[in-house]
Amino acid sequence: MLIRFHSSFDSLWYPTIQFTCKIYNPTTKETIWRSVNVTNFTSAPPGLDKRSSKADQFSITHKPSSDDSHPEMYTIRANLSDNLQISLDVSRPSAVPGFKIGKGPKGGYSYFGSDQEKPDGYVVHRFWPRTKVSGHIIHNGHAIVAEGHGMLVHAIQGMRPNLIASRWNFANFQSDAYGGVSAIQMEFTTLDTHGRHGPGSGGVAVNIGSLVLGGKLAVVTAETKWPGEEQSVKDVMSRAHHLNPVHDPDTSYMQPTALEFRWAGPSVLQGVDGSVDASVHLDVGSPSSPKALIEKVDVLAEIPYVIKTMVNYVAGTKPYIYQVTWVLHSTYPIANSNLKVARQRQACCTWSRCNYPRAFQRIRGRRAAILRSLVHILDSYSSSHLPFPLRMSILLL
Repeated sequence: MLIRFHSSFDSLWYPTIQFTCKIYNPTTKETIWRSVNVTNFTSAPPGLDKRSSKADQFSITHKPSSDDSHPEMYTIRANLSDNLQISLDVSRPSAVPGFKIGKGPKGGYSYFGSDQEKPDGYVVHRFWPRTKVSGHIIHNGHAIVAEGHGMLVHAIQGMRPNLIASRWNFANFQSDAYGGVSAIQMEFTTLDTHGRHGPGSGGVAVNIGSLVLGGKLAVVTAETKWPGEEQSVKDVMSRAHHLNPVHDPDTSYMQPTALEFRWAGPSVLQGVDGSVDASVHLDVGSPSSPKALIEKVDVLAEIPYVIKTMVNYVAGTKPYIYQVTWVLHSTYPIANSNLKVARQRQACCTWSRCNYPRAFQRIRGRRAAILRSLVHILDSYSSSHLPFPLRMSILLL
C-alpha cells in the first residue's frame, strides 16, 4: 500500500492549506484519492513547535516516543470525508538519523541564481530515509490495517513550481530483509533559465539519495550533473537513468522502458570503513504493455477544460506524472566487503516522473501575455485542486 500526502501553502489571493492523500492497494488495484482544503489551520498548536500543525480536518503532531529504539515520531490523524479517515504513527529508528545536504540552519537548501544571499528562489529537502509506520485507514466504514516501513521528506518550494524544474524523479525502496533495507532518491532537473552560466545554460540535474543497510544509515549521496557533462565513475554517485525510451501516445513524452538507480559514497556507519556502491535496474514495460503502472497523472486534469486547452496550446506541452510500484525479484547488489548485506530480494519500490513545461521560459510576445494570465489563474486554482508546492510528504510501502 502506498500513501502520500502533503499540504500546499501557495495561493495568489490568500494562503490556502491543502491536505492530499493517495492510497493504492496492489492486491485489489483500488486507488483512493482525496484532496481537501482545510480550515482553521494552526502551526504550531499550543504547547508544540512548528514541526506540528492542526486544522479542522487533520492534525500532525511531532513528539518524543516512549520506545528508545524509535526516539521520535509523528502522529497523523485526518478526517478527509465521511468515508475516509486516517490514523497513523510514523516513527524514526534511532539507528537511522534524518539527513540533509549541508550543515547548519541552511542545510538542505538548493539556491537558484548567481547570488546565494539574494537568490531567485530556493528549494529545501530534508529526509527521514526509513520510518516505522502503524495505524489504520477507515474507508467506507471498513478498517484497513496500515503497517510497514516508509520514508518522510520535508520539502519546501520557495518559488513557483513551474520555475523550479522541467522534470522530477523519485525512487523509494523498502524491505524488512537483512535487518532493514532502504534506498531512496530524489532528482530534479532545472529549466533553461538556471545553469552554470545563467539563462540559457540550464537543464542541471540535482540528485539526493541514501542507503539504509542492516537497519542503519550506511551512506548519503548527492550529485549535480551539468548539461553536456559525461558522467564518469566517481567516489560519490547519486544517479537516476531512463533507459530505452519510446514514444508514449497518451502523453507525447518519451517514456523509459527501464529505470536504473545508483548510489555510491563513503560509508557513514561507525566502525565500517570504505565505500558503499549499490544499484537497481528495473523493467517498467512499454506504453502498450506497462509493468506495475499505477497511474499516469495528468497534472492539469482538475482545472476547467477551456483553461487546460489554452495552456496546452500556449505552452505547447502537457505536465504528467508517471507512478509505478512493484515487487523486486531481481538482485540488489551491495559492494562493500565490510558489510554483511550482500543482496536484497522481494522488496517494494515506487517511482514517479513529472514534466513541467519547458516552453514556459521560451514564449515571447502575445502568447507570453496570455500565458502569464493563465498562470495567475492556475495559481489561485491550484490552491484548491492541484498538488503543487510540497510541505510534507510521507510514503508508506
